[in-house]
Amino acid sequence: MSALTELYKEIAVCHKCDIARFRTKAVPGEGAENADIMFIGEAPGYHEDQQGRPFVGPAGKFLDDLLASIHLRRQQVYITNVIKTRPPNNRDPLPIEIANCRPWLDRQLELIHPRMIVTLGRYSMAMFFPGKSISKIHGTVQKQDGVLYFAMYHPAAALHQQSLRQAIQADMLKIPALLAEAKNMAEVKPEPVPQPQLQAQQLKML
Repeated sequence: MSALTELYKEIAVCHKCDIARFRTKAVPGEGAENADIMFIGEAPGYHEDQQGRPFVGPAGKFLDDLLASIHLRRQQVYITNVIKTRPPNNRDPLPIEIANCRPWLDRQLELIHPRMIVTLGRYSMAMFFPGKSISKIHGTVQKQDGVLYFAMYHPAAALHQQSLRQAIQADMLKIPALLAEAKNMAEVKPEPVPQPQLQAQQLKML
């Protein structure tokens, strides 16, 4: 049994938050255990709660279309949410719920170790781009500890505001080039420092 499967079992019985009493199923996440890209949304909705899978409702259908536009299927990436249980009436996640679920997300990041993290919506964006506005930074990337962080609107935003659909589609099309660049940077080995120069540096330090 994989470490991710064990993690899913732990998430399924987690009752740190009161909302766990009302869920049909926990929604831990799914996808390739060695995925290069992890997509992090906000919270499960009605369809996700029923099936125990992330992004299976209308927003999920749009996400599938977005992935297809860059020649990917969801089996090749990893998809999860900031919180793993549907909030009542699809309300926004509360700070305590996000905090309680953060260790689960951290474990997923540790186990999958993606090269690129794509935040979908403002709640996942706030974790990695603190203090930023999604309207200003969507489609931009930052690198930290060898991982690329890329901010996007949540696919559901296009369902409520058609004007955002084109922006989301355009942002998705940037991902392949960014990922290829990240892979190339990881493969480039630093040139060895010539020994005399290294000695001179050591002498200056003394």
